[in-house]
Amino acid sequence: MSVRGKKRKLDQENRTFQTRWETDYLFTEFKGRPMCLVCLETRSVFKDFNLSRHYNTTHRDKYGKYTGAARAAVIADLKVKLNKQQSIFTRITSTQESALKASYSVALELAKAKKPLSDGEIVKKCAIEMAKSFGDEDMAKNFETVSLSRCTVTRRIFDIHNHVDGKLKQVMHDCKYFSLALDESTDVMDVSQLLIFTRTIDSSFVVHEELLKLVSLHNTTKGTDIFNAVNSAVNEYCGGFDKLSAAVTDGAPAMQGKHNGFAGLLQQSGVDCPILHCIIHQEALCAKTLNFSHVMDLVTKVTNLIRGGNRSLSHRRFVAFLDEVSVAYGDLQMHTEIRWMSRGKCLERFFALRTELPVFLEDSVRGDTSAYIRKLRDTEFLCDMAFLTDVTSHLNHLNTKLQGRGQTVSDLYAHMNAFRCKLELFKEGFSSNRQNFAHFPACEEMRRDVPECENIFHKYRADIETLQQQFKCRFHDFHAMQPRIALFTDPLSATVSEQPSELQLELCEIQSDPFFQTKRGERGVSFWRLLPESRFPLLRDFALSMASMFGSTYICESNFSTMKHIKSKKRNRISDDVLFQLMRIGCTNIDIDIQSIVRQQERPQVSH
Repeated sequence: MSVRGKKRKLDQENRTFQTRWETDYLFTEFKGRPMCLVCLETRSVFKDFNLSRHYNTTHRDKYGKYTGAARAAVIADLKVKLNKQQSIFTRITSTQESALKASYSVALELAKAKKPLSDGEIVKKCAIEMAKSFGDEDMAKNFETVSLSRCTVTRRIFDIHNHVDGKLKQVMHDCKYFSLALDESTDVMDVSQLLIFTRTIDSSFVVHEELLKLVSLHNTTKGTDIFNAVNSAVNEYCGGFDKLSAAVTDGAPAMQGKHNGFAGLLQQSGVDCPILHCIIHQEALCAKTLNFSHVMDLVTKVTNLIRGGNRSLSHRRFVAFLDEVSVAYGDLQMHTEIRWMSRGKCLERFFALRTELPVFLEDSVRGDTSAYIRKLRDTEFLCDMAFLTDVTSHLNHLNTKLQGRGQTVSDLYAHMNAFRCKLELFKEGFSSNRQNFAHFPACEEMRRDVPECENIFHKYRADIETLQQQFKCRFHDFHAMQPRIALFTDPLSATVSEQPSELQLELCEIQSDPFFQTKRGERGVSFWRLLPESRFPLLRDFALSMASMFGSTYICESNFSTMKHIKSKKRNRISDDVLFQLMRIGCTNIDIDIQSIVRQQERPQVSH
């Protein structure tokens, strides 16, 4: 007989023996071991002597009288009771795991919504009441088992953060290059908070933008403090600056200082990479060179006169007045220097209401407002306001384009170059020979209402030239990278002789390959992803380095709003560690696997 036949015969004999043990000795198999159907005791192995001895000494007197069909009925009844007991324990364990998973899910949603951790109890009460409203008492009892106290939710946040932290360390370990974006601001308790974001890219051109660390600086905020904080974070997650492609900061001396600032200390430590000044900050500095403070001063004073802190009655009257005359805007908008883009919206509304404002100031505002009224009816002042309104609108449009996550350095540089071309077009529109206000609607409106304004508008050509000069002088760090940006943007049209020598041979191959010539429509990362690493290792490495770079600190600025929402006046006692955990969970794009976190818990906790 073959080996397979012998094995089949042995299996058949084992099944026969197990059936006989169940019939004769009331034993069944449970997790590979024999278990008595009556007392639920288990034995180590299926041996006839062990099972018969247990049955004869313990259960023979009670069950020996049953034979045939009666014995089969007894065995069936005992097996049904055993299955019921097993299902009870399974159901309890399943309920506990579901309650634990629900607890983690609610904690995650509270963190992402920036809500207080104590709101978990309110969520639980609402869930119970909703289940009762639908008449599902069993579901209400299940909801009662979910633990959502403040301390429990805090522990859940800690576990979720550790899960994200482990994944981020793996991402940092696997990446080819990473860049850093740094910015510092104070919270509601005047504690300086340093945000360190990282942008990583792996060999497949998959990009991650994540919060690397939030460091609370309770003492000084010098360049050495910032460098030590960044150095500690990078060593913890990546083991050093070997993969660093660039660092982007704001323009503060502690960040950009060449000797004692972060940039200087980083270069002194032997790290050779571009240290960029945030392109959005530089654009805002260019916008501030327009010398129209006399316009903004009057706009701010009149706005505060109508809707200042103690001007509630005046504000209500103004809104009612605008409603009566049916104008485009129903109110003025406040302006603050901290929010750069608010100036454009404030000017737009103020200019639209330039006719109604003097009438309201004469009739409804106490005090001497004659100087304001005289200015608001002065043609030259209104022309200044019209020009400032239009040019600020264009600057705001540029600022909006520079914002957003996921943009490469080449994208940001292209937006800035496009605006420089627009400035040349704007300058020609204000020439004394032929004025063209197609892109300046407020100026066109003034020329239509007051034709003699044409003699005033030509002077704004000098202001546009000043703005052009600012855009030319600033962004020197981005201008220095222009050859690399051009190669990254369009490698098929780059002049080979002007590129670094180590890339020239591979660049010749790529420009001569007909397959890549058909892919001219692909731009940026989508094109570089097509290059096989075996043929173009150096070009791919160059593209990975460029694609990993931050170009602005927008991601830091936007998350400062999140920080101020989490650590507010009503939650000002939140600890530094919990703030960091909530910040990371609230802004991460890493997939959070709740089920894997639940499996790591040894004993599920049930609310009582």
